[in-house]
Amino acid sequence: MKYTDSELEILQVLWDKQPATVREVHEELTKTKDAGYTTTLKLMQIMFEKGLVDRDASAKTHIYTANVSQQQAQQTALDKMLSTVFQGSTANLVMQALGNHKASGEEIEAIKAYLNQFNTLKK
Repeated sequence: MKYTDSELEILQVLWDKQPATVREVHEELTKTKDAGYTTTLKLMQIMFEKGLVDRDASAKTHIYTANVSQQQAQQTALDKMLSTVFQGSTANLVMQALGNHKASGEEIEAIKAYLNQFNTLKK
């Protein structure tokens, strides 16, 4: 499933604050962008219809939770970007990411450890 930027922003709030009301999600979104409450409400209703979020309507104020894990969303976005932007080349993706963004020494060590573990599994 593909996610819009707005859906990913809402999911990010839900992953951090889950469960949350539309008002709580909206308040988080307005910290970084200009968003109207009714727009947030409509997007969350659409996300419910698409199955991206669950809604507890037993109380007056509906409570939302993410139906998609952060890992699932990351994998979907990465798969799409890998196939479309990098023509399936994981090497190009990693080199681009490391070449254009400063990775901390700790991150570099974690990447090395992962690659070593990955190589051990492949042999």
